[in-house]
Amino acid sequence: MILAGDVGGTKVHLALYQFLQGKLQHVRDQVFPARNYTGLEQIAKEFLSSGARANSTPVFAACFGAPGPVRDGRIQLTNLPWLLDRRQLASHLNIEHVFLLNDLEANAYGIAELRPEQICELNQGDKDAVGNRGLMSAGTGLGEALLFWNGKTHIPVASEGGHVDFAPRSEMEVDLLRFLQKKFHGRVSWERVTSGMGLQNIYEFLRDEKKMEEPAWLKEQRAQQDPNAVLAEAGMNGKSELCAATLDMFASAYGAGAGNLALLVLAYGGLYIGGGVAPKLIEKMKDGTFLRAFCDKGRLSAVLERVPVRVILESRAALMGAAAYAEARAAEISGRSIRAASVQ
Repeated sequence: MILAGDVGGTKVHLALYQFLQGKLQHVRDQVFPARNYTGLEQIAKEFLSSGARANSTPVFAACFGAPGPVRDGRIQLTNLPWLLDRRQLASHLNIEHVFLLNDLEANAYGIAELRPEQICELNQGDKDAVGNRGLMSAGTGLGEALLFWNGKTHIPVASEGGHVDFAPRSEMEVDLLRFLQKKFHGRVSWERVTSGMGLQNIYEFLRDEKKMEEPAWLKEQRAQQDPNAVLAEAGMNGKSELCAATLDMFASAYGAGAGNLALLVLAYGGLYIGGGVAPKLIEKMKDGTFLRAFCDKGRLSAVLERVPVRVILESRAALMGAAAYAEARAAEISGRSIRAASVQ
């Protein structure tokens, strides 16, 4: 049995996987509100002691994807005051092989495990092309990963590209940058614009700086419900001009940022959009706003037009990647592959 974890800024998603005929098979998963716990160890122990786990196969290996760079088997989380240490986790959870990955690196490993129906294609591009890939994921924050093609397989590489400087492309975005510089007292990263928090920042900019009307019903709903869910619904159904303009600005900036990543890595093998935001805004992602900004790269526009662009619809992609990585690394260390053993 493999334990996989996706540790986010607001929630921790844990799952158990096994292998059947060489393929990942989901056993059980559960989502925990991160701020209700003191750390990952507490959550993992609760998860492993619940359900039908007591009578199942022991956990052979575990891998947790988390926001932030991994150094010497440790991660200081970006959006939570937690320090994860793989050696301590292995000892306290009594699991022989425990690994830590950057969350986007885990997501990148999950791409190879996805089925066609778990992906939405925004741009077919050159479907026969092979080469490097890029992954950009807007959730609570913004993450990026690179997948380098070595001639046989893709090798995921973590990055902190979501924290590079935001680059405005229009007078409106210049105004947005200035608004955010005041709000955050200086530097503005892409994460401040293209993420869950970015949606709120754009909304506030259009409402407060550009004086777009916020109807009383919208203000009330945003106070009582998930503000991003309210924003998305009111924007996509045309009920609020302010929300529609927010989604337009967000999708355009998201596309531009994804195009930057595709140029950086020369993503002939595809640019993937992960995270929780895009699937919830999938109709907006498909209306052309994102793709126009993605391809709008001047003399290099023709290069971007040939890059396949795909949205990952599967919410457990990062968990699948973490599970696949845990099995592969544990097999290298132990000489025993439970994936290979599952093939009859």
